Amino acid sequence: MKFQLAINMERMNDTTSMTDVRDHVLEMVKRADKAGFEVVWAAEHHALEMTIAPNPFQLMTWWATHTSNIRVGCGVANASYWHPINLAGEAAMVDLLSDGRLELGLGSGAYQREFDRMHPGLDQKDSHQFMQEMLPLVRKLWKGDVAHDGVKWQFPTATSCPKPLQDEVPMWVAARSPGTFDYAVANDCNVMCWPLTMPMAEAVKYKALLDEAIAKAGGWNRTFALMRHTAVYETQTDRNAVLSAVRSALGRFGNLMMKKGDVINGFPEVVPLEELEGNVRVKPEMLEENLAFGSPQEVIGKLKAYEDLGVDAFIYYASMGLDMEVQKRSLDLFINKVMPEFA
Repeated sequence: MKFQLAINMERMNDTTSMTDVRDHVLEMVKRADKAGFEVVWAAEHHALEMTIAPNPFQLMTWWATHTSNIRVGCGVANASYWHPINLAGEAAMVDLLSDGRLELGLGSGAYQREFDRMHPGLDQKDSHQFMQEMLPLVRKLWKGDVAHDGVKWQFPTATSCPKPLQDEVPMWVAARSPGTFDYAVANDCNVMCWPLTMPMAEAVKYKALLDEAIAKAGGWNRTFALMRHTAVYETQTDRNAVLSAVRSALGRFGNLMMKKGDVINGFPEVVPLEELEGNVRVKPEMLEENLAFGSPQEVIGKLKAYEDLGVDAFIYYASMGLDMEVQKRSLDLFINKVMPEFA
């Protein structure tokens, strides 16, 4: 099983220095590069301090400039916020500047609040239509001139400038619903999924949906990646810090998912934990059981279970409002005591 890193530039309050956030994120990416992580992922979000990523391609270019081997991935661009010619060109420029290290992920977005500002009138549940029209079109634009008369976009003959260095850029789809798995497999894309705080049964369900999609398509030879919040610790102090931070972050995440509370100057208010429901569950013992939290040996055991399930790549999700030094200790423990078990 291979390892990838997802990390956000995040602030939980305005007392945190943006330059400290910037420097911390780059340090984490450089450590992952040196340790042999396969990909580092940048998200796309708007007007939110807990995920500062208005243009993931800027972040990817920045990271590529300071690393040697790790591939730079967009996990994921929201197709409904982009024009196909713009997205194809931005992504290809990253491939050019990184010497061919681009991984392009497309998705449908998560927060209705964001759609209300970035694409007013679009319901989040309908946004997959943009992703499904965008993905094959980007591939065509990378090959040469194409005119397009689609449902979501129409334009006369144009092409992507520049073109990617790679003959075939790895494409990813963020999937949770059966239809999205079907689409990803049918279009020969890698699949990434995120069970949020749900138990192992949720990951098992995603693998079953993937297997069903593969059976329909008659085969598939790509990567199945699974993302989890991850924290490795050896002291009670760090354990308490991790659980406290992730519960606070989930309270803000619940604000966005459930549309409870307000967002003030980019900072989501924390929804009272007892009001959280659905995919956002915050009992400490549940979080420690479901997420990739624990001692090195405990985390190894959880990853072995994912490997046995058929997960090809595990995405270490580092961002949860955690103190920067605790984040670094966790990543170092993962690199030095967990990854060697999967060498």
